[in-house]
Amino acid sequence: MSRKKVMLWAGAGQIGMAIARRMGHGMKIIVGDKKIEHAQTTAKIMTEAGFDVVPVEMDLSSRESILAMIAEGQKYGDIQMLVNAAGVSPSQAPIETILKVDLYGTAVLLEEVGKVICEGGVGVTISSQSGFRMPALDAKEDELLACTPTEDLLNLTILQPENIKDTLHAY
Repeated sequence: MSRKKVMLWAGAGQIGMAIARRMGHGMKIIVGDKKIEHAQTTAKIMTEAGFDVVPVEMDLSSRESILAMIAEGQKYGDIQMLVNAAGVSPSQAPIETILKVDLYGTAVLLEEVGKVICEGGVGVTISSQSGFRMPALDAKEDELLACTPTEDLLNLTILQPENIKDTLHAY
């Protein structure tokens, strides 16, 4: 088996597919989604369009699942690109799930891919509208989110559900 440059792509939706189509030519693309059927459907569409895609089941809220997707990618070559288009919104899940997927999961994904991505590798994370639902953070809160060890993030006082105020509907 020949070695290829590898793209890891989390979240088998349309935005991620647009990025993968634009950036993934000639690469081995590993597409992970919590619902394997979504990853399989997307992989089929991409394969029929001439891309080399492998679908995997991947739960962004699970470090083990993220590590399994990374290991799958490493079977084919060096990880060169990360596309994180996975996430949930308030219309899909409660705040605890949103934090576990969108915050914790993204932090774990960046941390673990950062350990193995090749020199010159790149990544993109697509944000959701949930980032606009809370007031701006102050410098101390920014520092806490940036510097707290990943496994402790969800224990931060500012991230407890009773401390999260939805400002989108506050008017």
